[in-house]
Amino acid sequence: MSEPRLINRALYLQRLGFDAPPAPTLETLRTLQLRHTGAFPFENITTLLGEPVLIDLPSIEQKVLHDGRGGYCYELNHLFLALLQDLGFDARGMSGRVVMGHPEGAWTARTHRLSLVTLDGVRYITDVGFGGMVPTAPLLLDNQAEQLTPHEPYRIEQHEDGYTLRAKVAGEWKAMYIFDLQRQEDIDYAVGNWYVSTHPESSFTKQLMVARTGDGWRRTLNNSSFAIHRIGSESERRQVAGVDELIEVLESEFGIRVPVQEALKRVLERVMEPA
Repeated sequence: MSEPRLINRALYLQRLGFDAPPAPTLETLRTLQLRHTGAFPFENITTLLGEPVLIDLPSIEQKVLHDGRGGYCYELNHLFLALLQDLGFDARGMSGRVVMGHPEGAWTARTHRLSLVTLDGVRYITDVGFGGMVPTAPLLLDNQAEQLTPHEPYRIEQHEDGYTLRAKVAGEWKAMYIFDLQRQEDIDYAVGNWYVSTHPESSFTKQLMVARTGDGWRRTLNNSSFAIHRIGSESERRQVAGVDELIEVLESEFGIRVPVQEALKRVLERVMEPA
């Protein structure tokens, strides 16, 4: 049974600044990826509420395009891949192992979704769902040199088991995730999403994580710690005081239409408590 096509392509493209479907070129891919990370925030409110994260395409479209929400990799990169394929790109899904924040050489579970795009025989990875360090441009797969983006530089190292994506953060090349080109099916994403959204050891069930990009900046929110990271200058950080202010930050700084309910307020109170 084939994957359903996008229902709301015109609305999706309008949110990304296109009045008509653009041609499937590298310049289009660059523009789409940059604008996507600015238009649709990374966020995990649903997992904190203990609600199921639906990753079928109609459910994602409803949540992101109509309900004023964002999502994480299994939602945002699924939606983005559907758009790319609908526009005529040669693109397919892949998966990776997030190692950011782990010791060098760590080997974690497959819990990240990204995509591979081939243009005129040249392969790129594209990713709009990697939180506060999401690449804001497609990256050449078969090139181990430093690659510039509108934000940080990245590089892709090839090794026996696949590839490692690294970002240059504060002068250091830090590993973001490991990935390979193994074929993935819906069930693979369902398993990864189930783990991320339900396992008691998953960080997605224990802490609030929100991110969005803009012209020369990244905004991040981890529990009650809000930061604006400006390219080439010091980050601005502050602690959010109280649930009402936290909801205001989610709405004003990240553009999220917060589903205000007593259950969510209780969850936000919990994540704001000192560890």
